[in-house]
Order: sequence, then structure tokens, then C-alpha cells
Amino acid sequence: MPINAVGREVPSEINGQRFKPFAGDLKTPPEGRRAGSLIRMAPRSRSKVVNSLEEVIKKVGLEDGMTVSFHHHLRNGDFVVNMVMETIRKMGIKDIRVFPTALFPVHEPLVPMLTDGTIRRIEGSMNGPLGEATSYGVMRETAVLRSHSGRVRAVESEEVHIDVAFIAAPTADPYGNLNGVDGPSACGPLAYGMVDAYHADHTVAITDHLVPYPAHPISIFQHQIDYVVPVDRIGDPQGIMSGTLRITTSPSRLKIARYALEVIDRVALRDGFSFQAGAGGISLAVTKFLGDLMRKRGIKASFINGGVTKYVVDMLHEGLVDVVFDGQAFDLDAVKSLKEDKNHIETPLAMYGNPYSSGGIVNMLDVGVLGATEVDIDFNVNVNTHSDGLLLHGIGGHQEVAAGSALTIITVPLYRYRVPVIRERVTTVTTPGEVVDVVVTEHGIAINPKRDDIIEAMRGSKVPIWDIQDLQKKAYQICGKPQEPKTTDDIIAAILWRDGTIIDVVYKVKK
Repeated sequence: MPINAVGREVPSEINGQRFKPFAGDLKTPPEGRRAGSLIRMAPRSRSKVVNSLEEVIKKVGLEDGMTVSFHHHLRNGDFVVNMVMETIRKMGIKDIRVFPTALFPVHEPLVPMLTDGTIRRIEGSMNGPLGEATSYGVMRETAVLRSHSGRVRAVESEEVHIDVAFIAAPTADPYGNLNGVDGPSACGPLAYGMVDAYHADHTVAITDHLVPYPAHPISIFQHQIDYVVPVDRIGDPQGIMSGTLRITTSPSRLKIARYALEVIDRVALRDGFSFQAGAGGISLAVTKFLGDLMRKRGIKASFINGGVTKYVVDMLHEGLVDVVFDGQAFDLDAVKSLKEDKNHIETPLAMYGNPYSSGGIVNMLDVGVLGATEVDIDFNVNVNTHSDGLLLHGIGGHQEVAAGSALTIITVPLYRYRVPVIRERVTTVTTPGEVVDVVVTEHGIAINPKRDDIIEAMRGSKVPIWDIQDLQKKAYQICGKPQEPKTTDDIIAAILWRDGTIIDVVYKVKK
């Protein structure tokens, strides 16, 4: 197998499809033209409502071996994936490729479908039980994981063809106009489903809030929807809450957040700067501390890119930021703000960070603050697997934010549960060190030696500055050298870089 640009041995073929090895960010130019969609003609009718999932599956002609897609805006509160896949199973349809934006612990009922012939493989992020089952070799074919924008690229380039897209729609009208900000299952944006609705051969909206025509505002428009299926409930909006959604109270984690703030202050903080952070405890602390400093200095950001939490919403409504771009709501405050504030803007994932486009929002970011399960001495980052080799997390927007931001900061503890986080070699490479600028731990920071400007900006800072190899040695001194995961030679998943090249693979874990 060829060796790629981060030194990983990767296959040239996955599931009978050819892939190139990762050559470096923006080193593999696009080819061909952007895919179109199936031309279809609506019947002379004022309603697209179909009264059952079984009936609509018959109408769209779903057959063995086809590809179905789902979005994850309801996250761990989603009911749609399970109800659709259970209907497919009961109808005896086999060998389905499931192409979600992400799956969560709530989707554990899909695990038996990996062995009963219903699902042949999943191409999408898997958080929790499905990833763990896949790690032990339960899936018949090889899983493929892509970043949020990498998934858009895959659909637009016809790397993946969607036969039927099932769109969870918190609000729909009988002719197929959809939004995510109204109804009992309101989840905010429907940004992840937009590319599916446009490119799938057939698109089915599933809703628990059918309203008179026309539904408005509109996130996904009627000309992209073939059928509307009313159901009792599409999900529990409480389940959209992701991460801790509480600022960490750990003294060591708060120290990490303050060190990250010091880096931002010295390198990027100025009037009109832009920012993105996640929903974990450290990221929320960074967001809060940054807001406090902006308030003190009288600094106003031009935009914050999201996933969006109430902490970002509060900054918008206080006037600390002009605009919030929102591809995903992490809590109900974000959902409410998207509905009510014209400066809170829903953004399609094609605009977010697709590298094969005329430019994404991430390219305009001054600061991106991200997490990791592991970081190595070459600044490579793992967000997919744990040190035991289990595939338990998706990629999310990690790759595009790291690649696009002018300053990319990875915030991690030096170790977790006596297992080093800073290591000689990460278990899995998700994001290459070439797009990572600063690693921040509770013991201090390590700056990528390629970034002379950051090294210069941090001179005289009270933040301890380490060579990353010394941080790794410190972690090993405290915890001991970590054990290698016990795996076989069987590849159970491929990790794609945002351009569709293979950056790493995940191996089957021995039970």
C-alpha cells in the first residue's frame, strides 16, 4: 500500500472505489464538473403528502443495494433514522448504504442491521455504539468517514450518489417547503440536508409539524422535495444539546482556556476579527473569557462561525459580534436566536468549508479553537479514535476549520485517565500537523515551528512555551509510555481528508 504525506500506509481502493493517498492540504486539485440532479416533473397536485413511510418507500422505488441519506440536526434526539431504517428492514430491503452526516448513541438500534443484511456499510461519522461495533468488525464492508464539508464535496463530485434522502423537517407544508426553527421538534438550521435535497434522486421530508402552504421562513424549498410524510414525532429537541454545554470548572481545564486566550490576544485579537470554537467545556470557557476581554477592550468581532451555543448567542445580542453564521445549533437558545435575529444567518455546508468551491467561510476565520483525543510530536491530531483503537467519534468540521483558520489552536489536557494525550504518534490521523499552529495544555503551549510569527508574538508571555517533544516526554514521565491498541490487519474504516484523499485508516480491534 502507498505511504501518504503523513507517513501512513493507506489502500488505493475502498469498497471497490479508487482513492488517492493524502498528499497535503490543497495538493490534490479537483477534476471534472459539479454533479447535477435528476430531472423530474411534479404531478398536477397541490399536495405531496404520503401517509406512511412504507408507502413512500414504495413510491421512490427503494431497492436492494441503494443509498439512503440523513442529516443530524436533531443529534442525539433524532427519531427519523431509526424509524426509516426499521421500516426498510421490515420491508425486506437489503444491502443498503447508509450515508448520514452523523450518527449518535440514539441510533444504536442500527447495530443489529449491520449483521442481518439490511445495512452493508455506513459512510458517515459514528459516535458511540455504532462506531464501537464497527471497531470489532461487525460491518460487512469498510466504513468511510468524511468531514462536514468533505461530505458536501463527495456528493457534488459524484463520489457518492444518493438514491433517496430522508430529511427530518421540524416544519413542513404539504408542498414541501421546510424549516427547522418552528414546531415542537425545532432544531435550528437544516444546513446539512441542503446538499442531499438538491442532489438525491428522490427527497422525502418527514415532519411532525405540518402547516398550511406556504411554510416560512424556508430553509429547503419545495422544488427539491418529492414527498412529505407526517409522523407523530421526529425527535426530542433536548437531544440536540452536544458537548458539556457547561463551562468547565476544572482548574486545569480553566488554565488551558486562559492560556489559549493569551495566544489569541497576542496573535489575533483586534477589532473586526473572526472566531470559531466548539461546545466542549474548555471551548466554552475560551468563548466566555474571550467575550469578557472583548468587553473590557471595546473590541467587536465581525463574525462568529458555528456550531452555535447560547454563549455565542449572548455575544451577538450584546453587540460583541456583528454576525453569527450557523450551520448547526447546539442548544435551544441558538434555535430561538436563528428564528428571531436577522444577524443570525443559516449557512449551507457548501458555503461552510468545501475545498472544491470558490471559497468557504472557514477561509475567513482568524481563530479556530478545536479539541482532540490525541496530538503527536508532528502536530498531527486525532479526533476519531481513542488510544485503545475504538472508533467512537466523527470528524465534524475539524479538518476545514483547522485548514482555513489563520490561527488554529488545539486545546487538550496533557493526559486523560493516566493515558497521555500528547504522544509520539497518534492512533489515527484526522487532521495533519501542517494545518495546526498551537497546542495548548495545562502545562503550557507548543507552537508549530513553521509559525515564526506566532513564536515572535508570544515572546515575553507568561505562558510556558514548550517544544512539543518535551511536552510528550512530560506526559510519558507522569503516565508511562502508552500501550499500543490491540488490533488486527483488517481495515474497518477509512478516514478521508476534506479533499477526498485517504489520510488514515482504522483497524479492527481485538476483543
